[in-house]
Amino acid sequence: MITKLSHTSLFVTDQEKAYDFYVNKLGFKVNTDATMENGFRWLTVNAPEQPDLEIVLFPVGGPNGFDEEVNKALKLLLEKGVMGAGAMYTPDCRATYEELKSKGVTFRSEPKEQFYGIEAIITDGCGNWFSMTQPKEGM
Repeated sequence: MITKLSHTSLFVTDQEKAYDFYVNKLGFKVNTDATMENGFRWLTVNAPEQPDLEIVLFPVGGPNGFDEEVNKALKLLLEKGVMGAGAMYTPDCRATYEELKSKGVTFRSEPKEQFYGIEAIITDGCGNWFSMTQPKEGM
């Protein structure tokens, strides 16, 4: 039986840009930053309150087993923002929005009231986007 998820991957167009976004702007922690024998940089980060779920910042064109044509299409889709990445929680969406905006984070939308809470959409500079949500009490 599988008991939990340990790693998940995000394709990124630039690992340094992704590092700056997730670590320096969002405050994620680096779990692993190592160069493997084949020269591939294994870079994983996690949200501070979720140390057991690592996000692999995986460069398009890295050793992913895809051919050049697929990597080119993947990069194009990523850069167009087609591959949204998920949701992140915050206890205060409006305050976090202001803090991240002052750090240069790009937003697709400002905080808005939704039926599930307050939400703003952020982008990581590589094409991934996330719902940054302050859940409604009781949800």
